[in-house]
Amino acid sequence: MQNLGKGLNSLIPAKSASGRDESFPRISQPLRARKESVFDIEVGRISSNPFQPREDIDQRELVGLSESIKEHGILQPLIVTKSVKDLSRGQEAQYTLIAGHRRLAAAKMAGLKLVPAIIRDSTEQQKLELALVENIQRTDLNAIDRARAYKRLHDEFDLTHDEIGRKIGKSREVVTNTTRLLNLPLEVQKAIQGGRITEGHGRMLAGIKSEQTQKALFLEIIKNNLNVRQIEQRVREVSISAHRRKVFMDPEIKKIASDLTNYFGRKIQISRRAVGGRVIIEFSDKDDLERMIKRIIK
Repeated sequence: MQNLGKGLNSLIPAKSASGRDESFPRISQPLRARKESVFDIEVGRISSNPFQPREDIDQRELVGLSESIKEHGILQPLIVTKSVKDLSRGQEAQYTLIAGHRRLAAAKMAGLKLVPAIIRDSTEQQKLELALVENIQRTDLNAIDRARAYKRLHDEFDLTHDEIGRKIGKSREVVTNTTRLLNLPLEVQKAIQGGRITEGHGRMLAGIKSEQTQKALFLEIIKNNLNVRQIEQRVREVSISAHRRKVFMDPEIKKIASDLTNYFGRKIQISRRAVGGRVIIEFSDKDDLERMIKRIIK
């Protein structure tokens, strides 16, 4: 958490404003551990963050949060940016949500007219970064939504996976492996989003090149309730089997096996590994084995 807060402080300069002053402990306000002005803003004036990485909200969780807000209010302010819209008579302030997606939705459900919010200046990139970090720090963001957010940071703002990792307190490998989940078939991605399989399952499946094989193993996971270690073993078995089929279809290897089969009068199997390989000669009994050995050493 310390690295995350430090990175955000370097991204977003301190901003002084008028309003009521509240202090939040580091744990309950991980995006900034300092006093900031909090304003009561009309719910109808706040539009959603176009860079919000979270696509789905658990409705049961939302209802629970709404009931809590009815009883206790919003304990932690939303974070918004402010813009001014010109009207025929004067101007009107509008706000865009940066952080607090669930709280705003729950506040609307609870019928609140006003919500507490901190106003910050922010670029589009910072809006995405803040929304992403807020979700990672407070509530588990499913792996597919995380992957899409990482991809947007990469595609739209030209950030490398290493730079993304530093901003959110993750390693480059974590960012890369999570992003690879977007190469999975859509039905597998939806299963990860819905919690039917884990991110670990998804990473195992993402290591397979064949989409058909990915789908087949996905169905095995669902049908047999396989854990990550079990599916890792199945992926290994599938990879070995695919390698053997490739070797078998290699014209040169196939011809050598055929020549040896004709020479010994017995079926010969050749399997090749990354380095070297092995030749398997079938025999019916001890006498048959001795005859083949004599042919080999003569």
